[in-house]
Amino acid sequence: MENLNIPHDDSSDGIRNKRGDWKPNAKPPLTPLHLFPFRPIKFLIYLFSWNGFFLNFYHIFWIALTMVCWFFLTPPVETLKTFQLDWISFLFIRNAVIILVYISFYHYHFYVKKGQGSSYKYNSRFLDNNNPKFWFKNQTKDGVFWVFLSAVPIWTAYEAFTLWLYANKYIPWMTWESYPLIIVVMFILVPTWRSFHFYLVHRLLHWGPLYRIAHIVHHRHSNPGPWSGLAMHPIEHLLYYTCVIIHWIIPSHPMVAMWNLFHASLSPHAGHGGFDRIILKNGKWMSTGTYPHYLHHKYFECNYAGDDLNILDKIFGTYHDGTDEATKLVMERLKQKKYINS
Repeated sequence: MENLNIPHDDSSDGIRNKRGDWKPNAKPPLTPLHLFPFRPIKFLIYLFSWNGFFLNFYHIFWIALTMVCWFFLTPPVETLKTFQLDWISFLFIRNAVIILVYISFYHYHFYVKKGQGSSYKYNSRFLDNNNPKFWFKNQTKDGVFWVFLSAVPIWTAYEAFTLWLYANKYIPWMTWESYPLIIVVMFILVPTWRSFHFYLVHRLLHWGPLYRIAHIVHHRHSNPGPWSGLAMHPIEHLLYYTCVIIHWIIPSHPMVAMWNLFHASLSPHAGHGGFDRIILKNGKWMSTGTYPHYLHHKYFECNYAGDDLNILDKIFGTYHDGTDEATKLVMERLKQKKYINS
């Protein structure tokens, strides 16, 4: 621990063990908040207050980016009616640039510049750069490899096919003029749908054969960094992006479908950054970490849900709240399933 660089005092918000790993003092709350027991007034405030369930910086930024891409960086509807390499390539390049800039912001701050040292870092170790389990023996390069050779192409394929369906009226296209309120509600519900879909797919990926074939690629990043968020096998990406298929069934607007895909593509990276928060120059901070998901990478058999719908883990007995008692229960499950030796 004596070699840790901690320029911002994190001792009031968490504790470090002998290895120098940091964990927050406060247990992560069960989400959605105020649902069990149900407190309707507090629940509604939580849903729509700033930094509540829906209205937070990340959602607003991602929605704004989705809207910019829909209005200015998506080909005209007439073009979308026919599959052509030029417009699909344009979507691929657009998505690749977005993901490169977005992930690089976190990676540069945390791991290149090391702008806050180890302050608020869950695992005291930084990213592996000489580990044969990764492509090129480098964890960052491994993440970059899977993001650009699998995630972005498959994201783009789902997006292009969905836009083609809308353009040819093979699926219903709701207009703002006719259904403005319904479309707004759909925007609000996308994060909830994504969390529920992620839970189902994530549980499926931990089924033995799928885990060994595909999901193990992601779990090699047991000490994740920003490029780990979409470091997945193509089979996992094919399943992960099926979140958009709901728009092939339920009438919607193509911009809502794009928001669904943008949420899937942008939300994992800060949460896999390995830090609880990002400290800004003025001393203010924004939450970036999802400690329960870090625990999933560490212990494997817990916290399958996202942070905003972790009540699912509580219901099905896989919730780890960061306490020593929860760790003991997880280790017992791992022994029972023979993932580790007794």
